[in-house]
Amino acid sequence: MPGACVSGLKDLKNCVEAQQFDRAMLEELFVIADAMSEVKPGSRESTMLQGFLMSTLFYEPSTRTRLSFEGAMGKLGGGILSTESAGEYSSAAKGETLEDTIRTVEGYADIVVLRHFTAGAARRAADAIESPVINAGDGPGQHPTQALLDTYTIYNELGRLDDIKVGLVGDLANGRTVRSLATMLCNFENFVFVAPEVVKMKDDIKAELDANGAKWRESEDLLGVASEVDVLYQTRIQKERFGDRLDEYEACRGVYTVDEKVMAAMKKTSIVMHPLPRLDEIAPECDADPRAAYFRQARNGLFIRMALLKVLLKV
Repeated sequence: MPGACVSGLKDLKNCVEAQQFDRAMLEELFVIADAMSEVKPGSRESTMLQGFLMSTLFYEPSTRTRLSFEGAMGKLGGGILSTESAGEYSSAAKGETLEDTIRTVEGYADIVVLRHFTAGAARRAADAIESPVINAGDGPGQHPTQALLDTYTIYNELGRLDDIKVGLVGDLANGRTVRSLATMLCNFENFVFVAPEVVKMKDDIKAELDANGAKWRESEDLLGVASEVDVLYQTRIQKERFGDRLDEYEACRGVYTVDEKVMAAMKKTSIVMHPLPRLDEIAPECDADPRAAYFRQARNGLFIRMALLKVLLKV
């Protein structure tokens, strides 16, 4: 059943939706990720995926996600078949369906990492083949591995996952990172949504939080929210999701910016996160603050993805 939790990491076949992971699975994966952070070149662990091939099939641009997956596979000794801008430079440009493409790629690789511009594409791919599929972002849908690394970062930075208030800021309607994170943490978090009207969090996520008994509210007061949350998760207003509605994009851009004033309002124990890339929504002078966790967050993506490859390839 799509979105349902399995009985544990040992039974995990694909990584398609954040809903697949319960608390026990997260904790188990984090232990493996901690071990992955200690893997040294030339060690026995660095060859655990030798002989396996991973395909990164990306229909949308990516830097961090694609390179961290390829880095993860390389650090564990596996091989990589990489395709960027697959929609333009692959057989998709000739009209080939996603299902036919993914079935062909399965013949070359042992695991497929897919980024696509259409929500639900990863589920379609997973249903089409027997090999594991990892959703590396499907349009405005989900980005479960980002949610995993975000949750891992929160756990590492704060030392807990319970009794945490998270402020989600920016493009909450189109941001698959914040949508996936809210879904993954819906059983044990308290959320405050800060967004311009046109990109407010959509009702499906609010309904899911309600169904799981999570607390949430909306606010327009970024400074006030910054002073009360443990995690301030900033996001970019995604111009590419607006199409020809550029007037709406310009009205949203720059409304909520994390700067030194916002940092001064935050608790000393709080952190600022961002899935990157950023434009002007976090001022560069914030980078030197020890509470700025976004580059550590990006680094954690390597360890989580190493752990996930190990789990899905059953080694």
